[in-house]
Amino acid sequence: MTTDPIADMLTRIRNAGTAHHHKVEIPASKMKVEVARVLQEEGFVDAYELSGQAPRTVLSITLKSGTPKGRALNGLRRISRPGLRVYAGKDELPRVLGGLGISIISTSRGVMSGAAAKRAGLGGEVVAYVW
Repeated sequence: MTTDPIADMLTRIRNAGTAHHHKVEIPASKMKVEVARVLQEEGFVDAYELSGQAPRTVLSITLKSGTPKGRALNGLRRISRPGLRVYAGKDELPRVLGGLGISIISTSRGVMSGAAAKRAGLGGEVVAYVW
């Protein structure tokens, strides 16, 4: 059992991308599904789907294939972790690589990208950076 399931999810996605795999399967949770939804909305992954029964639900994420310009997903970094939670107010939301990447924020209205949280005027826990 892992102590940080979100970091495990991000590591599995990063490893699958580095190994040029088309699909990665992860044990599912509500938070992982929301992070996958944000990644799909922002165009970093093709699709995600849930399969299996309740105690063994699996989240399958289909990664975008590489293009001559490079991969769609170059890096993921966990920011807030169980040992050190990181929060940002609505005026302090971080920019990733000068706006080329996104930050994933867990707000009181759900998990969303940093740009969406800024538009909604919300702050929250900075879950990860994606570029």
